[in-house]
Amino acid sequence: MVTVGQLMKRELISVDTGTSVVEVAKLMKTCNAEGVLVFERGRIVGIVTESDIVKKVIGSDRSPYFIPVEEIMSSPVVGIEERRPLTEAADLMNKHHSIHLGVTKNGAMVGILSVRDLLHPVSVDEF
Repeated sequence: MVTVGQLMKRELISVDTGTSVVEVAKLMKTCNAEGVLVFERGRIVGIVTESDIVKKVIGSDRSPYFIPVEEIMSSPVVGIEERRPLTEAADLMNKHHSIHLGVTKNGAMVGILSVRDLLHPVSVDEF
């Protein structure tokens, strides 16, 4: 059985609330990240993804320089334990209409799993 922990991305990229969408987009480009966690007072309050930027900013009449990340983030971050099977992650994404899940271990965020990660080749024997 392939688990969430086997395919998740372990590098967590984050910003604080108040960060402009432009700065988040630049960070995503620099780090080659699909999503950035948003913190407020040391606590995860949301996630901003490529999809959030495209759908909630590009089509608006406002300048992305003046839009704080918390206005477009998805919240709360839907989480899944790293030991859970990929099929459960796919079901959870479908249920919450989300393409990213926060991955936890003992209640702490340790990674991010995206729908793209589910496309990585794995051995049929592992299912």
